Amino acid sequence: MFHFFKKAKKANTQSKPQKNNDPIRSSLKHNTEHIKQLFSYGTNKDFSYRDLIAKYNQKEMSLFYYSSIVNGDKIYEAIIRPLLEAEGNELKNVVTVESLTEIKDFDEVIEHINSGKAILFQEGTAIAFSIDVAQFQFRSIGKAENESAIKGPQEAFTESLNVNISLVRKRVHDKQLITESKQVGKRSKSEVNFLYVSDLVNDDILNNLKKRLDEINTDSVRNVELLEQYIEERPYSIFPSIHYTERPDKAASYLEDGYIIILMDNSAACLVVPVTFWSFFHAQEDRYLRFLYGNFTRAIRLFAFYLTTMISATYVGITNFHSEMLPPDLLLAITASRERVPFPLIFEVLIMEVAFELIREAGIRIPNPLGPTIGIVGALILGQAAVEANIISPIIVIVAAVSGLTSFAIADVSINFTVRITRFIFIAAAGTYGMFGLAGAFLVWFMYAASLKSFGVPFFSPLAPYFKSPGDTVFRKAIKNEIWRPGNLLPKDLRKKRDSTSK
Repeated sequence: MFHFFKKAKKANTQSKPQKNNDPIRSSLKHNTEHIKQLFSYGTNKDFSYRDLIAKYNQKEMSLFYYSSIVNGDKIYEAIIRPLLEAEGNELKNVVTVESLTEIKDFDEVIEHINSGKAILFQEGTAIAFSIDVAQFQFRSIGKAENESAIKGPQEAFTESLNVNISLVRKRVHDKQLITESKQVGKRSKSEVNFLYVSDLVNDDILNNLKKRLDEINTDSVRNVELLEQYIEERPYSIFPSIHYTERPDKAASYLEDGYIIILMDNSAACLVVPVTFWSFFHAQEDRYLRFLYGNFTRAIRLFAFYLTTMISATYVGITNFHSEMLPPDLLLAITASRERVPFPLIFEVLIMEVAFELIREAGIRIPNPLGPTIGIVGALILGQAAVEANIISPIIVIVAAVSGLTSFAIADVSINFTVRITRFIFIAAAGTYGMFGLAGAFLVWFMYAASLKSFGVPFFSPLAPYFKSPGDTVFRKAIKNEIWRPGNLLPKDLRKKRDSTSK
């Protein structure tokens, strides 16, 4: 047994990842053997290798790449064919690709090959050449699934980083729009790109973001959904501190106000930092609609937020503890409907709320063709059967239905979870101490939210604390009357309009 653990410990020590920052040597044979060993050539099926002699200098060369993530036609037409046929005096005049980078150690070689580049070694040269021939597969540009809009652009981000950057630059024609990148992950390195307008962004927020990216210490970060959890301020908070959107037009509007957006491969969405409470209730379609129409939809959304968090808790609190607040006829109707129900009122409400959450989760996870069926069966048949079996009263079905349906009016995924968790907290408080408990829970909830900051920006700003803003906090102004950018970001250029006659 002792020998077994000793061997296991030894094997575990040997399995630790080794650093490969060895410099590239001038011996082609040494470089070739080393790179074959690093990438398990022969065992690793899609790792490809090609030897050739360049016509322009008559030197031996070796080309390495992953065949599954590169453009094979581009490798032949832009690298192999020119090396075998073309004349010239330097490699950069022979290889006809847009990106040719010199690298000097094997750490960079590994990183570039994993990123879809081809690496070219040359006899007698102590450097390698990285050639961008990447061709990762991704979906074509489609519609936003979770942030649909009737009026306005329909394009959504896709899983390709370059395509997503293109979609943003298509909308923001500004020479000051900067794209920076950082590598994250120790074992599997991934590129994080963050975009900002350099003459608008607050440097403190930008440096804060860079610092958090530098502090990530993990094997891999595959997409922005995972990255969000590494750079957020309070991982155990019910409130999100980073905005998540799959619409490039929405991301572009944030950029023009001085925000920063974060993009990665493998994610059909971006992150926006910093964020405020009000951002989660703004749909991009609000700005495409006329002034009154856009504000009308926002009013509905805010009213839905109140209903979904408060209606079940208010019903429990009033009916259980403050029945004198109800009109006699309504009180008699509620009492009659509950006459044969064996459970306490709060238990009835929790049964329906949990059932609604189960139906919602099942509708998301099951195949699309079955989704409407599950909704109909769950909402109608099971609800009706529960009423007839005297497990719950009919009015509870109405309350739970209103509470659940109004939550769908809040389309943002992150704040939607906040609302759903908050609803259960308020129900528990109202079931314990009635309206006094509900008022206390709401006060604590509000105080906690007001204490939050996102990358140094207060969560309820620019309303509290007050800052100059474009007037697009709760309701928006007419677009032509928007003069300022959000002052809570402390942008380098606060004023949107240069016309001194603007009001």
